Amino acid sequence: MDFYTKIKTDKSAFCVSHDDHILVLGSCFADHVGQRLANSKFSCVVNPFGTLYNPFSILAAVEMMVERKVFTTDDLFQSQGLWHSWSHHGAFSSSSAGQSLDMINASMERAWEQLSRLDVLIVTYGTAWVYRLASHPSTVVANCHKQSEKLFIRQMEDVDTLTDCMHRTVELVHAVRPQSKVIFTVSPIRHVRDGMHANQLSKAALLLAVDKVIGSFTTSCDYFPSYEIMMDELRDYRFYDDDMVHPSSKAVDYIWERFSDTYFSKDTMATVKEWREIALGLAHRPLHADTEAYRRFLNSLLEKIINFKNKHPFLDVEKELAICNTRLEI
Repeated sequence: MDFYTKIKTDKSAFCVSHDDHILVLGSCFADHVGQRLANSKFSCVVNPFGTLYNPFSILAAVEMMVERKVFTTDDLFQSQGLWHSWSHHGAFSSSSAGQSLDMINASMERAWEQLSRLDVLIVTYGTAWVYRLASHPSTVVANCHKQSEKLFIRQMEDVDTLTDCMHRTVELVHAVRPQSKVIFTVSPIRHVRDGMHANQLSKAALLLAVDKVIGSFTTSCDYFPSYEIMMDELRDYRFYDDDMVHPSSKAVDYIWERFSDTYFSKDTMATVKEWREIALGLAHRPLHADTEAYRRFLNSLLEKIINFKNKHPFLDVEKELAICNTRLEI
């Protein structure tokens, strides 16, 4: 007897491997997935503009990456002692305009480098609601930076407009890397501030638009049902964080497992598992680090890292080697 609805996910027609260069853009759920990819030693650049929620901000980010835009002070504004960019998350804000620009342009350069050799783009859309600058309605902001609501025009975009936006995003990426694949997903995080009904309408609009775009790029685009898995398989509130909105770490781990089953080959899964065991060993901190037993543990761990490096010479493990050697020298 089944007590929940299992969301069927077929094996994808294309795989994601450690040979691929991956770019992840989108909502905070994209941060979760991107971080797990990075922690598993994939070549992955995650949200180089910070968290982006709507398709227009994601398209704008791709446009700026393609043109290799260099930000200047003219692209920033100052409020309450901080310099902000309408194109970036608050993580790029600073009390110094120069410092903010340094962070933005360094991240932009990393993003361009990844885009120029891109194999897989993962996009997570969070909402169809956008905030436009009232003084310049064609500008959709990526983040409001806690500015007065009077500065913005808030609206939910329709399916056709969202479809055109997503379609343009794929076209731009393919113009740079025609062979690249795109994985779309809709964030399972509900935007309760919009109200539950408005949130459902927003998610529905995103789902319909994504489906249309995939219909236009059948061989290069795919959809992963993270939203459906959360809503149906993990609908119980024990799978939510304390705010009852964001998925718990256990829920994200489960969705990550389903993502892995969908896009990883057996060899890739084996590599991920092998590195996870090493990472767990590095995370272990004993109560007494000056014992011979711990030194033997570290030597064994060092040998595993070296063997991993020899098997996968294109993966960067220098940081972990340094950590292990430093602990042995203590």
